[in-house]
Amino acid sequence: VQLQASGGGSVQAGGSLRLSCLGSGRTAGTLARGWFRQAPGKEREFVASITWGGAATSYADSVKGRSTISRDIAKETVDLQINNLNLEDTAVYYCAMRRLGRSRYEIWGQGTQVTVSS
Repeated sequence: VQLQASGGGSVQAGGSLRLSCLGSGRTAGTLARGWFRQAPGKEREFVASITWGGAATSYADSVKGRSTISRDIAKETVDLQINNLNLEDTAVYYCAMRRLGRSRYEIWGQGTQVTVSS
């Protein structure tokens, strides 16, 4: 299985970005896909997730209300839209996959950089 993240870039505070994660290979048995991020000098943190079957979503408090995660099963993609970006959103964003029967996200993409400037 491979996960490829895209859509990062540089944006001014208050702007928006849409990140996309494309899955390929043996993606059968996916329980959920998630987005995580890691800012310089900080630990990786959860951002949002969506279950593959029922599309149940979960968001970190830091992005709740200004972000939307969605999935397209046919295209094997999971998108994350973040609006009203602020400086604290600057990080490398990673998509990840959690399989059925697993308690953790075990498959990770390569990351895409998001830089927010004032």
